[in-house]
Amino acid sequence: MIRGAHVILYSSDAEADRAFLRGLLGLGEVDAGGGWLILQLPPGEVAVHPAETSGAVELYLVCDDVDGTVAQLAERGVVFEGPVSDQGWGRLTTIRLPGGGRLGLYEARHPTAFDL
Repeated sequence: MIRGAHVILYSSDAEADRAFLRGLLGLGEVDAGGGWLILQLPPGEVAVHPAETSGAVELYLVCDDVDGTVAQLAERGVVFEGPVSDQGWGRLTTIRLPGGGRLGLYEARHPTAFDL
């Protein structure tokens, strides 16, 4: 039986991004060997959206109050790519990772599957 999902982020500065995510998430971690950290994620869900080509993957962290979360994270030095925008389905912003990658952050206005 499937009991979880494993997300892989590719980064030109994996060590910096691991340290950043460790501080951002503040959850558990395991050392898979040789200092290779695997970080615990909050509960998750997966959605499949229509697209012209397959293969793209995006990672979003979901919060209850995006404005409050952005303010708290900004106080901790987290860099955002722009202001929060209203997408209808939710309010969205983007976190810039130290290695240059992007991580979405949004306040959902749709039902979620987190507590099923």
